[in-house]
Amino acid sequence: MEAGILKHIKTSVVACIIDEYERILLTKRSIPPFFGQWVMPGGKIDHGESISAALRREVHEEVGLKVKTGTLVDIYEHLAVGERSDHYIILYYRALPLTYDISINLTELSEAHWFGAHELPHLDIPPGSRQVLAHLYPGQQWPHLPPPGDNADMELPGDSPFSET
Repeated sequence: MEAGILKHIKTSVVACIIDEYERILLTKRSIPPFFGQWVMPGGKIDHGESISAALRREVHEEVGLKVKTGTLVDIYEHLAVGERSDHYIILYYRALPLTYDISINLTELSEAHWFGAHELPHLDIPPGSRQVLAHLYPGQQWPHLPPPGDNADMELPGDSPFSET
């Protein structure tokens, strides 16, 4: 291990918020990572915070909704990301909205919208999120997409390693 660099696994949680009409709530990012792309709300799990509490906190911080945490949908993993060879694990959970009055965090997002399955293939969605959406909507046709590749760190929710400080 290089001196001064502590290596550990970074864990994030993402909410797949699906309403009673089987629409999913996506947010359009206004900052990296995912700038200009549609993603599900989510972010880092704080030390000592439960997965469910982190999911509810992130959703409330990003879109102002209250949700009930459902079942695990998928796990997306990135190994040896960036110069520090970070290791990320992203947990995607289904969530049920308990409130519907969306109030977006304008420091991170430009839009939030409910989308039906038929609308998803036409949106600019990162490969990791498309993989999860394909699990949620197995009957939906998706264009062939290459794996994330060398820029996988841009798939990560939360702070980008390329953010300006």
